[in-house]
Amino acid sequence: MQLEDMRIFVATVDAHHFTAAANRLSLSKQFVSRRVMALEEALGVQLLIRNTRKLAVTDLGQEFYERARRILNEVEDAEQAMSLRRAGPRGLLRVSAPMSFGMMHLSPLVSAFLREHGDVRFDMELSDRTVDVIGEGFDMAIRIGTLSDSTLIAQKLIDVRMLVCASPAYLKRRGKPATPVDLARHACLLYGHGGVVSWEFMVDGAAKSVEVRGPLRANNGDLIRDAAVAGLGLVRLPDFIVADALKSGQLVSVLEAFLPKATGVYAVYPQHRQSSVTIRAFVEFLRKHLKKRLAG
Repeated sequence: MQLEDMRIFVATVDAHHFTAAANRLSLSKQFVSRRVMALEEALGVQLLIRNTRKLAVTDLGQEFYERARRILNEVEDAEQAMSLRRAGPRGLLRVSAPMSFGMMHLSPLVSAFLREHGDVRFDMELSDRTVDVIGEGFDMAIRIGTLSDSTLIAQKLIDVRMLVCASPAYLKRRGKPATPVDLARHACLLYGHGGVVSWEFMVDGAAKSVEVRGPLRANNGDLIRDAAVAGLGLVRLPDFIVADALKSGQLVSVLEAFLPKATGVYAVYPQHRQSSVTIRAFVEFLRKHLKKRLAG
């Protein structure tokens, strides 16, 4: 089994198609297909299920993909470590980030990082879903808020505050909540996925969760903010999403005396990637420049 065959297989799984993988690798489709078949023969297992539309990965193929990606990352890290003085950050970096944060802040910073480091390539996914960093082959993800227990390494980039806001028209019509318990009689616009939604507050020095309900739920903060600006209810969102609307007077902050302390924006990545020169350089770049952007 050759290391290059492993690279071709991983690229094929990432691309979901032989043609797309071949284009990404600057190889012919026939060559890519032959090398994956040779890999399957060498391993004695079927890695892919082939059809005319899209490739599917077998259970054994998924297990091999995850192990192969870790091996390739280790090889890349070793190459980077040996050539650090000469080359600096290099190679492909697959990053997942929340949609709003990615568009508002990561977009210009990724471009700036690429201008400084011409040997780096990015594969960015902007989505408000929580990706499986290891299982889906990401090198790094950006997470906002309390982190669940995991084996991932987390590096804090910046602090953000969660604010509760509504439009002046809504507050005139429904009244301004004086305490968190008043939210029971208000329309709340919910950010997240299915299930019960609770907002966190500090009441008499102790953390208190308040269950909220309302006419709209979405997994994108911009959509929820725009609904609040339209007067549909109260929102609880990170300050970077509502900052412009607050400055313009389209939204008004409420319940400020009960807001908890700032939460964090984190870069998370697998433990086996902690020696990556490229990841370390990008994390430090984000930490430096996000402080400047969000402070302004």
